[in-house]
Formats: sequence, structure tokens, C-alpha cells
Amino acid sequence: MDSSRAARTAVIVGAGIAGLTAATALARGGWQVEIVEISPAEATSGWGLCLTGPSLRALAGLRLADSCLTEGHGMTTVTHVDVTGEPAGRIQLPRLMGARRPAMAGIARPVLHRILHAEAARCGVVVHRGLTVVAVEQTENGRAGSGPSAPVRVRLTDGTVRQAGLVVAADGIGSSTRSLLGLDASVDYHGQMVWRALVPRPPWATGIHQFAGKAGTAGLVPLSGSLAYVFLTENGAEQSFLPNARLAPRLQQLLEPFPGRVEELRHLVAASRSVVRRPVRTTFLEGSWHRGNGVVIGDAAHAPAPQMAGGAALAIEDGLLLAEELGRHESVGEGLEAFTRRRLQRCRTLVETSVTIIGLEQAQRHHDAYALIDACHRQMAEPA
Repeated sequence: MDSSRAARTAVIVGAGIAGLTAATALARGGWQVEIVEISPAEATSGWGLCLTGPSLRALAGLRLADSCLTEGHGMTTVTHVDVTGEPAGRIQLPRLMGARRPAMAGIARPVLHRILHAEAARCGVVVHRGLTVVAVEQTENGRAGSGPSAPVRVRLTDGTVRQAGLVVAADGIGSSTRSLLGLDASVDYHGQMVWRALVPRPPWATGIHQFAGKAGTAGLVPLSGSLAYVFLTENGAEQSFLPNARLAPRLQQLLEPFPGRVEELRHLVAASRSVVRRPVRTTFLEGSWHRGNGVVIGDAAHAPAPQMAGGAALAIEDGLLLAEELGRHESVGEGLEAFTRRRLQRCRTLVETSVTIIGLEQAQRHHDAYALIDACHRQMAEPA
């Protein structure tokens, strides 16, 4: 590989939302991009997510917003219901795509990943499954397209070596590549387990519904014309494993104390064969997000709790803005420094707000949590 070609080559670790969007944005900017992903083909975690206004805005920058809106379910409101089953107010989310477009969209994770994979492939990105990076060697800090050799050498689990001008760690909250780059971030568990169950969408569920409970919160998020997911946040839970056969019965049990429409959701969960349970964990990488020509993005740099539904937005923004800053600066190092400066405070705000909301939920201060969620959505509506 000649030196100029190597210096315009990026190796991305992780084929999740951040990795795929970064790959597409970089490929459109003239980079030769390959992704290494340890998991099997098209593997996804969880059943659905919310594409908030900032998510859709960033996807529009990648020309993918319309595809996601077509295959997802557009929404504008979050309806809160108190512990008695009575309405506790609505949040009207900012419409960042224009007055005639929805403010956000629910979408099934496999559908979103299919859209992102297809666009990355169309842009020439190559994805290698069953591989990841086991060593990173920074050889020099060169300018893109110049210098005697590529600045970074990476060794993969199959023993092969890549020379690249950029390494992107997009391998999630427990990122091993983050450590290989010499960067460190603590991962914090907050005493909550979050449940999701894929169910048929009830006709009344046209937006997000969230129900306050005495021991947790529950809700419903539409994903398409026919599907939705039930969610429940379990407070005071230890991190533990439950076999698949026990998930749906246990979720039904946790939903029992909720009044009103949650009873209907309990019956839908009983028939669901798609239930997942995950710990609520957060992380935030303080200081620089890059070392030499390696950079950390997505959940590897800033994983919020799910209460703000903003993790996907930050990941998509990261991918788009990483390519944008690299395109604006003469050297990779300068571009990565500008990227970190641009992202640091915005991502810290969302992560810290999500942790504050956890505390409010655990203290049964639901109305305070609703107000903070509303305020944070409006703050995140500001340009990235």
C-alpha cells in the first residue's frame, strides 16, 4: 500500500450506530474505510430505539432520514401518566425537520442497522465480521495524504496487520480499543435494569407513553404501523442474569402494580417472544477523546442512560461531525482535536442529565424528571 493511500485509510472498530455512520461519512469524504466487528453478521442488541430530533437532523446530513421515517413510526409527543393512572402532562418535542415532519421516530434496531449497513456498503465500506483489534501502534502523526508511512498500525485477532491514517474506536461502552489507545473511562452502574419487549402496537399508541410507578417506570414506544416495544425500568436491582424463559413472566410481574393501560401491555408482554433485560450503565470520557491518530466515539466515549433516549443521536452526530472536522483541517490530529472540542460539552450535558433523571425517578420525583427531560430535549435541539 503506498503512503498516500494508507494515510487516507480508516479502520473503524465496531459496526454499531456510531461506527456505521462514521464509516459512511468518512467514505463520502474520500476515505477508504473498513470496519472490524467481533459479533456475527447483522447482530443487534435490543429491539427498538427512539430517533430524537437531533438523530433525524444528523441522519438528514447523511441523506438517510427519509428512509428511517418511512420504515419507523413518526411521533411528536411524550405522554406522562402518574402513579394513579391519570394523565400528568405532555411534552411536545421540537420539530427539527420542519413543521410538517415528525419530531422523532421510533424504529426497530434491526431495521435501522439494515439501513445504515446498506448505505455504508453503497459508499464502498467493507465490514469484516468476527474480527477486532488487539494492538494499536502509533508510528507518527502525519498529515493526511503525506508522510513516508501511515501513522497507525493495528493488529487484528486473525494476526493480520492494517496500516491506516485513522483508527476509530466505536466498540461500545465497554470498549477495549479505548484502552488500546491509552484512554480510560469508568463505567458506572446505577441500580437499574431496563426491560424491553417487542409487542403489537395498540391503536391508541401514536406517541410515547410513560407511566410512573411506585417502584419504577414503564412505557410504550411505537416502532412501526404494527409494532411497538414495552419498556420498564426496574429500580434497586442488582446486575444479574435471567434465562430467556423467565424474562416475559418476570416482566409481567413487574408491570402488575401499574394501573390503567399498563394492564393491556401486560397481556401483550405475555405473548411476546422477544424480551431483553439490560443494566443501566453510563460512561463519559473526560479530557481528550483521541491519542495520536486514534479517536473514541459513540458509547465508547459517552454512554448516557436511556431516560433521555439520546444515545443514538450522539452516536450519529459523532459519525457525521468526525468526518466534517477531518475535512476542515489539514492534519488528522488537528481535526480530532477540533472534533473533541466540538462534542465534549454537548455530550457531557446529556450524560449528566440522564444520570440526574435516574436519581429523580428513584426518589419518586417524577414531575421534576419530566421537566428536566423537556428542558434537555430543547437544549439538544440546538445545533450540534
